[in-house]
Amino acid sequence: MVNFKEDEQLKTLNHSCAHLMAQAIKHLYPQAKFWVGPVVAEGFYYDVDLGDDVIRDEDIAAIEKEMKKVAKSGKKIIRKEISKEEALEMFKDDEYKLDLISNLEDGTISCYEQGDFTDLCRGPHVDNVKLCRNFKLLRHSGAYWKGDSNNKVLQRIYGVCFPTAEELEAHLKLLEEAKERDHRKIGKDMQLFMVDDLVGRGLPMFLPKGYTIWQELENYIKDKERKLGYLHVMTPCVGTVNLYKTSGHWDHYKENMFPAMDVEGESFVLRPMNCPHHMMIYANRMHSYKDLPIRIGEIAHDFRFEASGTLKGIERGRHFCQNDAHLFVTPEQIEDEFSKVVDLIFSTYKDFGITDYRCVLSLRDPENKVKYHDDDEMWNTAEDALRKVLNDLGIEYTEEIGEAAFYGPKLDVNVKPAVGNEYTLSTCQLDFCLPAKFQLTYIDKDGEKKTPVVLHRAILGSLDRFMAYILEETKGNLPTWLAPVQVKVMPVKTDNEELMAYAHKVVDALDAKNVRVELDDRAEKLGYRMREGQVEKVPYLLVLGFNEVENNTVSYRLHGQADTTVVGLDEFVAKIEEEIKTKAKNR
Repeated sequence: MVNFKEDEQLKTLNHSCAHLMAQAIKHLYPQAKFWVGPVVAEGFYYDVDLGDDVIRDEDIAAIEKEMKKVAKSGKKIIRKEISKEEALEMFKDDEYKLDLISNLEDGTISCYEQGDFTDLCRGPHVDNVKLCRNFKLLRHSGAYWKGDSNNKVLQRIYGVCFPTAEELEAHLKLLEEAKERDHRKIGKDMQLFMVDDLVGRGLPMFLPKGYTIWQELENYIKDKERKLGYLHVMTPCVGTVNLYKTSGHWDHYKENMFPAMDVEGESFVLRPMNCPHHMMIYANRMHSYKDLPIRIGEIAHDFRFEASGTLKGIERGRHFCQNDAHLFVTPEQIEDEFSKVVDLIFSTYKDFGITDYRCVLSLRDPENKVKYHDDDEMWNTAEDALRKVLNDLGIEYTEEIGEAAFYGPKLDVNVKPAVGNEYTLSTCQLDFCLPAKFQLTYIDKDGEKKTPVVLHRAILGSLDRFMAYILEETKGNLPTWLAPVQVKVMPVKTDNEELMAYAHKVVDALDAKNVRVELDDRAEKLGYRMREGQVEKVPYLLVLGFNEVENNTVSYRLHGQADTTVVGLDEFVAKIEEEIKTKAKNR
């Protein structure tokens, strides 16, 4: 998906188109006053005050029609420079522009004129409104003036513009694909999760079917970790402020945490991450070098106060569950343990068919050390150690300055989803800092106390984000082992005793093998029930008629296919049991 802010040509074109839209709106709504119309990653928008008028879906077409009319006129777009006093006089009846002007330094101010419309702007713009003719208005919403909930709600209209009609059409197809893949839409269709403002923004609730997927992911990764010697724990969702002052999170991460709660003379916070708790578990008893490595894992509930504008379903929320672990190792064990973590990441990606990713070595910004633990020697040691491990393992990676955790460098594995920009799914961080802060020790072979090194790692990242990623990659067409409902049984007639008795027999046979099966015995037409099963992305739809009763068979249709296959009941049960057991990726 194109990023309009990163392409200078598109950025200029889209900003010019924002002015074209404002001009058209002014023609249709003479009372309109405009705030700002910036280019954003997905195109452009303009915030507008229409007084008592409200933009509705049907009004968008009228605005587009007027935009085309203005574009066809071919008016030149002319840059003008005026004094601050002239600007204040020009926009004296517009409180939004006056607010902008008052915050500008004294001197010349640039504005752009196109026919009967003039607006403040730094620019640059294209030369002619005709160049903005390949556009589409995408959506509209409300937006507080200056993003402040105490201010008036303005109307925000989004759009995109391209140099050619062909590029616009291709982009609109991508947007339609993105809409179909959006995990929020899929989650609603499949009844997986919900959000409600009464509970709180960014606090998704998993419905029974969504929680089934969540549990399957939890069981999957825990099983893999157990085989590698991980010990799973459970720790509280809160901790004292002093805990996070000890770890350094209070100094370096406070703005991303929920506010402290004062109870009985102590201050507590909802935890944003789990490392301090796991440090305390390690510190609970003495350790010998023979005990290391110690691998502590947890599916942990965490809370971060994400900005409301960044919240997105279960991909980014204020509550999420990390597939977290902390490995306490000796310096000599770093490379071997790091290698095992990398193997676990890539093994997991193979199981889920994830192939489009890249590895990033995230380092401290040496020019901006304020947000990092202050210890140059520690940082140099940690970064050199991690770089050496990656080179020794032959892992291809790029380096990115300023992306490290505050306590150490890390390997991030960034996935490129089917739609949208890449993001980090898995991570492994090298930490010499927190073990020292918590005064963690082990007794080495010479009987001396030493400080362990910690590897922070998350394979699935957060289960919530991983689920969102998988839903969007598969369009909700999950492999059978992960699907919340694996088989739906549909008798052709729900008022026939013989058919219903056989349907219950089929359900019981599948249930006995722990197959997640539902019986759809509603008094609805078969076609309606089957269409609903398709929307719910059920892998297998079983249709039972009198032939199936007579022959002890089932007729099944795979999700997304039109063909029906008839097999014996026992054969079908064995088939799906094997498919679930082997976690087959394709059906």
